[in-house]
Amino acid sequence: MAIREKLINEIQLSKNEELLEELYQFLHKENKTENVYELCEEQKSAIEKSSEQIQNGEYLTNEQANQEIEKWLNG
Repeated sequence: MAIREKLINEIQLSKNEELLEELYQFLHKENKTENVYELCEEQKSAIEKSSEQIQNGEYLTNEQANQEIEKWLNG
């Protein structure tokens, strides 16, 4: 018996509504087609540059960024 048939038989026999709901959610999500977003060369380049900056320690912590924002806002 193929796995699909075994699964269908077990589903038909099951009285566990919670399990059936979880199984449905899993299969529904699995069967749903997802759109894959493709980056353009400019976006890829910007990400690569950002990664290099992070590796070189060229970034602000959240606290530093918040302090910079406060300076900009308060003149």
